[in-house]
Amino acid sequence: MAFWTWEEWETQLDWLALHGVNLPLAWVGQEKILVDVFQEIGLTDAEIATFLSGPAFQAWNRFGNIQGSWGGDLPRSWIDQQFALQKKILPRMVELGMTPVLPSFTGFVPMNTTRVLPDAQIVRGSQWAGFPLQYSNDSFLEPFDDHFAKLQSSFIRKHRAAYGNISHIYTLDQYNENSPYSGDLDYLRNVTLNTWKSLKQADPDAIWMMQGWLFYAQSAFWTEERIEAFLSGVEDNNDMLILDLFSESAPQWRRTRSYYGKPWLWCQVHDYGGSMGLYGQLTNITVNATQARDESPSMVGYGSTMEGQEGNEIIYTALLDQAWSTTPLDTERYFHDWITARYSGCGSMPKELYEAWEGLRTTVYDNTNTSVTSVIKSAYEIRPSLENIRVGFQSTELSYDPTVVVHAWQKLYEAASSEAKLWTNPAYQHDMVDVTRQVMANAFIHLYQSLISSWNISDADSLSKTGKALVDFLGDLDTVLLTNGNFRLSSWIKLARSWAEGDDDQASFLEYNARNQITLWGPNGEIADYASKQWSGLISSFYIPRWRIFIKYLKSTPPASYNSTEITGQLINFELKWQSETWDEPEPSADAEDLEKVLNGVCSRWATVFGRR
Repeated sequence: MAFWTWEEWETQLDWLALHGVNLPLAWVGQEKILVDVFQEIGLTDAEIATFLSGPAFQAWNRFGNIQGSWGGDLPRSWIDQQFALQKKILPRMVELGMTPVLPSFTGFVPMNTTRVLPDAQIVRGSQWAGFPLQYSNDSFLEPFDDHFAKLQSSFIRKHRAAYGNISHIYTLDQYNENSPYSGDLDYLRNVTLNTWKSLKQADPDAIWMMQGWLFYAQSAFWTEERIEAFLSGVEDNNDMLILDLFSESAPQWRRTRSYYGKPWLWCQVHDYGGSMGLYGQLTNITVNATQARDESPSMVGYGSTMEGQEGNEIIYTALLDQAWSTTPLDTERYFHDWITARYSGCGSMPKELYEAWEGLRTTVYDNTNTSVTSVIKSAYEIRPSLENIRVGFQSTELSYDPTVVVHAWQKLYEAASSEAKLWTNPAYQHDMVDVTRQVMANAFIHLYQSLISSWNISDADSLSKTGKALVDFLGDLDTVLLTNGNFRLSSWIKLARSWAEGDDDQASFLEYNARNQITLWGPNGEIADYASKQWSGLISSFYIPRWRIFIKYLKSTPPASYNSTEITGQLINFELKWQSETWDEPEPSADAEDLEKVLNGVCSRWATVFGRR
């Protein structure tokens, strides 16, 4: 959502309303309020600039993970534009019957705050994700410092003056993947007690919403004793609302005894970094979510807390529809009805459509109680190495038989043979590209393994042929993705640059931000490929060149001489150069006929991949 305009937001708000969402997060534009608060206490623009992060990284800045902006400072024009956008978003939320969850003052402040508040009790947060001190270890104003309540009141007062008295629910997370200054039980209680008091002083009706993610992400620190002490600081349970953020894979409500009576929401993360693989946990979001509702008297709702929403729409709608049922959804019937609605208007409904999705329902979309806890990434998106097939966090190892997806692809393709109007149906076009993408992403694993095997046995001829096949395969995948605007790098970059309004320097900064998030994710690749995307343009300009560098290195380096530091250095040099380039390729003029033609060509070249002989 980083670069969304009102057009994207308007569609999203309609989608939320149509699915019964009544408590949407409303962060947009909060930097304007924060800047005004900081300026009021005497901080300069330059000092504030050391704190605010670029547009593609503001979520982590708001959580205190990072500070500052690499590649240039956050433009004041961006801050003002987002503020204006929020003035459209909030009224529409209210108009549609929603209660916005508003930002509040968290305590994170610019590094030079002690210049204007010399007596302030400020501590440095912990390092995050290997970022250097310049961009991490955020300065944190302790909530029991008198300045905290004053800044909180200032923030909420300014917010209300700008947007009106539209909500009393505030998002506030202080230790998201950060360690508290102390583990002392009294200290932890005092943090929440005084934070709560600051909110109630600013708004007597305030309700504090926080994520329960910290209790999972830093479980070694957050013992049950510390969690109980921390939550006890909010003395009225009804003044807090906790998101059990990863309920489908790592629920925390059980070990915290339903958060010691605090109201909480059963939430589904599903997707880290906006990864694009087909994936879901149907049993967990239907059966397990219903069981929690029956067992925990303080569970008050359901939440969708994904990091990316493109693709896998049926999983997001299933959870939101489950919220309206006291019993687990009948997923077979649910898929049938969802498919009927999704492809409506195309004429007849070929049985193959239902057959395709039924195969996915019981396999790809029912990853229940496995070690794979979120959307699976493709091995080709990961920086090339000898270990691109990995398990655990952001796994690239499949948790299902890949022939299931091939069968689904065949059925989807056959459906258009029965009903040609499908080729002009936007939902079908999207899904045909998406499933093709998954078939090819899965097939890449075999090409990668063949490449490494050829190198291990020093078969130069096989290595050369496999390397060429791997690059050609990715080139064909890029061509498939190019047929649909939802799968293009150019769409992402174009949206980012659109905010510059003719300012070339700002356009370059915004494009750098957009490029960096989906590749290096940090000035030097601190969490490289975390938010990688399977997009046309990104494959051709970024992934294929990386694989070419890697293949060239393997050709010139026998197994006994392999040096991971050397090849990684070569790859990083390329990645760093790519960050500052400008996308100048013309937008393709693809239409529905192109997709059918492209698919026929790709299938003829890779017949075995698509189950053809």
